[in-house]
Amino acid sequence: MAVPSDEGERLQKVLARVGIGSRRVCEDLIAEGRVTVDGEVAVLGRRVDVETALIELDGAPIGVRPDLVHYLLNKPAGVVTTADDPQGRPTVVGLVPAEPRVFPVGRLDVDTEGLLLLTNDGELAHRLTHPSFGVEKEYVAELEGSPSRAALRRLREGVELDDGTTAPARAALLEPSVVRLTVHEGRNRQVRRMCDAVGHPVVRLIRTRIGPLADRSLAPGAWRELTGDEVRSLQRAVAGPGSGAGA
Repeated sequence: MAVPSDEGERLQKVLARVGIGSRRVCEDLIAEGRVTVDGEVAVLGRRVDVETALIELDGAPIGVRPDLVHYLLNKPAGVVTTADDPQGRPTVVGLVPAEPRVFPVGRLDVDTEGLLLLTNDGELAHRLTHPSFGVEKEYVAELEGSPSRAALRRLREGVELDDGTTAPARAALLEPSVVRLTVHEGRNRQVRRMCDAVGHPVVRLIRTRIGPLADRSLAPGAWRELTGDEVRSLQRAVAGPGSGAGA
């Protein structure tokens, strides 16, 4: 939101602080009309309240609120994707700092491993999980048996499940019994059900990418905060309507 001329932070200072570029670069972006505040094209000298203002660069929101956190976790098998569990099993929320409170974006089955985003950024979480944005999720699946070309073609073209035919996916054979699958729907246990449907049940499933996010160096159970560039890459991925994600 706009604030009195002697209050708030200058917009170019805010942009520079979150890593958009140097102060001069940020001033140029504003002068070129590429920055908006609450839907209005910003001008040099604009001051903003970073707690409430929606600042966008080229139509993509820029995360400037200091109270928002974004964690990338490499979820181990046996950990449930909830804040707490009635059965006393370990949870993903228990693997990251207790404050500020965060929630998982989407879910991974208890036996599924790999990348999971946790945040208190409700708007970004909503967009990442809403089917209209079509955010890709990539998995590596170890299967029973070796899928034939026909089975891979079915995975790519769409598999008939009890809740309808899946959207086209990308499927590549990495090893005789290992495939890389990329989907953008949010159906429950989708990858496992797709592989069951083509006759090759999943033995082990690992999520390796969420939209533009990947990190092969993150050990199981480890987490880290996203960089400013990574947060902005997620925001760009959901900046406009697309065409959801699941395991």
